[in-house]
Amino acid sequence: MSLNKKKSWKVLLVSLVAAISFSMLAACSSSKNGNAAEDNSTAVATYKGGTITEKEFDLDTRVMKFLSPQQAQYLEIDAFKESILKQEVAFEYLSGKATDAAKKEAEKEADVQVNTIKTGLGDTYESTLKEQNLTEADIRSYMVRVLTVYQDMLQKVTDDQVKTEFEATKGDFTVATLRHVLIGLKDSAGKERTDADALKLAKEVKAKLDGGADFAATAKEYSDDTGSKDSGGEYKDKALGTYVEEFKKAAQTLPLNTISDPVKTSYGYHIMKVESRTETTFDKLTAEQKETIKGKLASNGLESFLEKDLGSLDIKINLPKSSAAAGATNGTEPTAAPSAEAPAATEAAK
Repeated sequence: MSLNKKKSWKVLLVSLVAAISFSMLAACSSSKNGNAAEDNSTAVATYKGGTITEKEFDLDTRVMKFLSPQQAQYLEIDAFKESILKQEVAFEYLSGKATDAAKKEAEKEADVQVNTIKTGLGDTYESTLKEQNLTEADIRSYMVRVLTVYQDMLQKVTDDQVKTEFEATKGDFTVATLRHVLIGLKDSAGKERTDADALKLAKEVKAKLDGGADFAATAKEYSDDTGSKDSGGEYKDKALGTYVEEFKKAAQTLPLNTISDPVKTSYGYHIMKVESRTETTFDKLTAEQKETIKGKLASNGLESFLEKDLGSLDIKINLPKSSAAAGATNGTEPTAAPSAEAPAATEAAK
């Protein structure tokens, strides 16, 4: 079973996938500074204090395709494009109000992110840029703008807010050692199982364990979790907040050293045994854990702006209609259409 990979800045994980960088800001700031006279294209969005042109949005789209080519199909869906453009307005507006300290930190972080992308693509980096008619400066510009907004949100979070958030979610920081057997909705060979078949097998596994079967040996025989199967189903000394919600809740409440009933998650059914569980107090948090909480609060701040304040910018959209039908491109159906309610994320955000 994979651990929960949800980022602390959760609003950034909703739209495309964790391969696109933070948001859809692209060239809306520095390109205007350097190339404004060259851009005579139609305004596709206007708002209080600014505009976004067709040329700028096109660059933005090419950056997204560079960072996540497998999600390019969604950029042909009119409703999704409009939502992305509204978010681009939000990020341009917010970046313009960010502090100098946030901008300075964003510049440093952007260099790290670009180098991460370059390393990840290796020998294909230059050719992939060329395919989308982009330069490294385009990618870095994109990063700087979105990271400026992130850093500004982050730097506004106070220590008291971090402590309050910890108290509200401190169960996520409880550290536990546990074992589980996953009966997946796909078996270890990738063959599909029905929900009923998975549950039936999970109950059979529980019966074996209740009858005294060794947990580690049973996990090695039955578990479909490649991350823990070879270690007898063990996850040792992990913070419970790293697990998916249903698994986390069971691990927080299951009496120690007892065999659980099947616990259903998106992965399938889990038979669990918690061997140890230690609560963490605020003074024991690591610097990284405190930064994770700050990131979550920064996410909440951005989410709140998108939900409550975006309308005050009086946005007017003038996007040309796409030739693709909503929900499909080139005659194919998207396999899992992303939400059009929040910005996207990136490997660089991990």
